[in-house]
Amino acid sequence: MPKSDRNGQAEIWTADQLEAVMAELAPNMRALFSICRYTGCRISEARQLRAEDLVNDVVVFRKRTTKGEAETREVAMHPKLRTVLREASLPVAGYLFAGRKGQPITRQAADKALRLACDRLGFTGFSTHSFRRTALTRLSDAGVPLRVVQEISGHRSLDVLRRYLEVKPEQIEDAISML
Repeated sequence: MPKSDRNGQAEIWTADQLEAVMAELAPNMRALFSICRYTGCRISEARQLRAEDLVNDVVVFRKRTTKGEAETREVAMHPKLRTVLREASLPVAGYLFAGRKGQPITRQAADKALRLACDRLGFTGFSTHSFRRTALTRLSDAGVPLRVVQEISGHRSLDVLRRYLEVKPEQIEDAISML
């Protein structure tokens, strides 16, 4: 069921939708959502990143910022993400996306920025979680083994990961045609 009034599952972005929404965002929000887009992380993980968590072309998601305080994980930095982060002129120390009083921006602030961009474009059914679902679905569609996708996403089980992945009817038809 597509997301409606913040209920249901977040929609998957098409490439054109992703480019359009990114163009609507301020540079710091574009950087924040690009981290979600290119690492498959949760918005809560991205907003708590510190400059010190970007190490040698790797994004480090610390245990304290992961859901349920799962293990610390590292995700290689995509070249396009590197470019977006450079263009955003982010701080060299402390939180990358600081709000008031030096704390990370709130989930609500990130959500509001995305909702305003989506409203301007007439996009419905999308949320901050759409970036995570899109990234993980694209990895799966590209043939990346689910166990590798699980390592990138930080999911504790393949069963939970499977709920994120969109399966299109044509994918089922193509699979059946291989029999």
